[in-house]
Amino acid sequence: MPKLETKSVVMDAQAIERALTRLTHEILEHNKGADDIALVGIVTRGDLLALELAKRIQQIEDVEVPVGSLDISFYRDDVAIHIAPEVHTTNISFSVDGRTIVLVDDVLYTGRTIRAALDALMDYGRPAAIQLAVLVDRGHRELPIRADYVGKNVPSASQEHVRLFLESVDGRSSVEILQAAPGERIGSAPLSKAQEKGGEV
Repeated sequence: MPKLETKSVVMDAQAIERALTRLTHEILEHNKGADDIALVGIVTRGDLLALELAKRIQQIEDVEVPVGSLDISFYRDDVAIHIAPEVHTTNISFSVDGRTIVLVDDVLYTGRTIRAALDALMDYGRPAAIQLAVLVDRGHRELPIRADYVGKNVPSASQEHVRLFLESVDGRSSVEILQAAPGERIGSAPLSKAQEKGGEV
């Protein structure tokens, strides 16, 4: 794995907490409550954020919204060039038919991860609508995809890497801009406390 160097911390733990609270209120306001929504997080960080949003929704609305996790390993448009893609578990134990699904991810970049997630999600049924919530939008879109809810816009250079670290899996909570050596590619984020941290596409 490439060695990563932290260039700057753009969100600390408190900023992440505030952003998640604001995202929760925006989701509830836009959907006029939580009765018809479900959250589906993209592994390996979006699913953890979806659980955090669900906790806040329950605190505010006293409604327990369904939460699922979505693995997009075999839906990525670059899966053919990876000999052994890292496979996680999809867990959607509720029907998506007729629901408003809020798709949750950590960092929105080119939009290719979200395109893959939409393909994967549609294999589970026909939602009434799909909305996108992201903690960070770093720009550099390659597909016509836009988030409905954004925690923070973080301008970054294309050769930089924007990463979310969470206390529960990384030992700290922050959003950091990282720099790798020229030409090195950073893969998907493992759920571990190792130094090799994850990736957005």
